[in-house]
Amino acid sequence: MKYRELTVPGAFEITPKQFGDPRGVFLEAFKASPFADAVGHSFDLQQVNTSVSAAGVLRGIHFADVPPSQAKYVMCAKGAVLDVVVDIRVGSPTFGTWDTVLLDDVDRKAIYLSEGLGHAFMSLEDGSTVVYLCSTGYAPGREHGIHPLDPALDIQWPTTARDGTPITPQLSEKDEAAPTLAEARAQGLLPTMEAVTAHLTTLQRR
Repeated sequence: MKYRELTVPGAFEITPKQFGDPRGVFLEAFKASPFADAVGHSFDLQQVNTSVSAAGVLRGIHFADVPPSQAKYVMCAKGAVLDVVVDIRVGSPTFGTWDTVLLDDVDRKAIYLSEGLGHAFMSLEDGSTVVYLCSTGYAPGREHGIHPLDPALDIQWPTTARDGTPITPQLSEKDEAAPTLAEARAQGLLPTMEAVTAHLTTLQRR
């Protein structure tokens, strides 16, 4: 299992080692020890979510209040999605930047997003099935969003599906109504780097 930190600090691409034979494939999708070595603390699993999306479905950009926020370890069990992490931590040197990882059922990579980061993905195939390991449970009052098509972020979302056919973003009503990054900052919705650092320090002490 190989960990690579992305250009957004606190986010990692995880590449598992796959073992195949005529029967199929086996791999370790998550392992506590390598995770703690790479990230600096253990993963406190509190909830597991699964979503199934048609090609073109765009979910996010989602985040939660800090503390405790919600760290996510995300995998694509079937199909393919372009997964995006956005630095929304006010005061971060990389504030407003983003990075991507292709999650699919071939390389079977995962992405880890630390507390205080924004998360979104676009499905590249009908039936793409995404599994999220979450460090906290869902709490509607602490959950927020940023519009994934915010021109200031300029995320380069795919325009073609896995099979080469054209796709256009399909957003939920909630995501369509989400503020831009600048609006969310003005409204005081975004986490600060100071608060995130303080929270991570408490996790590292456990």
